[in-house]
Amino acid sequence: MIRQVNYDAVIDSHVPPQNASDKVAIAFVKALRFVADTFFAKRYGHRAVVLETVAAVPGMVGGLWQHLTALRTMRDDEGWIRTLLDEAENERMHLMTFIEIAQPNWFERALIAITQMVFYNFYFFLYLFAPRTAHRVVGYFEEEAVISYTAYLAEVDAGRHENVPAPQIAIDYWQLPSDARLRDVIIAVRADEAEHRDVNHGFVDVMDARKGHKPLATPSVEEPAE
Repeated sequence: MIRQVNYDAVIDSHVPPQNASDKVAIAFVKALRFVADTFFAKRYGHRAVVLETVAAVPGMVGGLWQHLTALRTMRDDEGWIRTLLDEAENERMHLMTFIEIAQPNWFERALIAITQMVFYNFYFFLYLFAPRTAHRVVGYFEEEAVISYTAYLAEVDAGRHENVPAPQIAIDYWQLPSDARLRDVIIAVRADEAEHRDVNHGFVDVMDARKGHKPLATPSVEEPAE
């Protein structure tokens, strides 16, 4: 699989919480951010390995639930399944890339396994009972990811992190130049995260519009099956 880098992606973007669901979502994400900052500080490569493990879960869980819903209701999913599964695949490629860069040790690999088990079960039931909140969690999670990768990029530009050659898996996936470096990889990953941020916040907008019976004025994402 190959992916084009969206160099026109809007980097600085935030959706202010509007209701209790949004406030719960952003509080949960801020708690995750606190844990990540505590454990990894400015070890951004190792932080990316663990957090991309978490980031690869929601798309797969959401795609599964949308698939089952479409089967149960015998309705077309209108594109949501493919979008969510593509998101999961993209996040998995982020993980594969940063494993090559950071070379996680045994403790971090164990942490990855534990984090995946815990977060998968949490998000599975969150999506079952509160899919709107689930998508808002991902939107805010991706906002934080953009912030983290921007900080990572600044560390590389300042010379505090070595601008190592890009792994071949990243060059092939994003079609980067053969002499691409870590800086190019971070820019590509950050653009992906900005796209996931906007898509998941967009999913919430569509769900709100549908619930309120508001007209959908050419939304950027399509309405899910129920």
